Amino acid sequence: MAIRPFTEADRPFLRTLFLASRKANWHWLDGKEWRLEDFDRVTLGERVLVAEDDGHRTGFAAVLPNDNFLHSLFVDPTRQGRGVGSELLKAVQAGFTSTGALKCLKANVRAQAFYLKHGWKVIGSGESEQGEYLLMHYVL
Repeated sequence: MAIRPFTEADRPFLRTLFLASRKANWHWLDGKEWRLEDFDRVTLGERVLVAEDDGHRTGFAAVLPNDNFLHSLFVDPTRQGRGVGSELLKAVQAGFTSTGALKCLKANVRAQAFYLKHGWKVIGSGESEQGEYLLMHYVL
């Protein structure tokens, strides 16, 4: 598996992956309004890393590098549990220049367990349009 920077050729695949992953994993939300173009809006101005295995794009992470903030990490639902997310997270963390941060939806128990397993700590909580979230930090 390789982790590499995003190129425009990735956009159609990652749009589809983003939509499919949200539908598969965010079952508590009403996804009727979700569109392929949501990927473009969500990642605008962010550094996007792509996971690729045997020529197949298997996931992506989007980071606000100046803030050391992991905004998005999504894995193809058919590839979850195979280390794709862990490899993306390692690459993201390697780029942090200070404490990393992310917001994880409280209803996304599986994602919370993933981040806690990788050394992230819950430091607070808040409310977003998708529901309650946990603010998590990763200390270098």
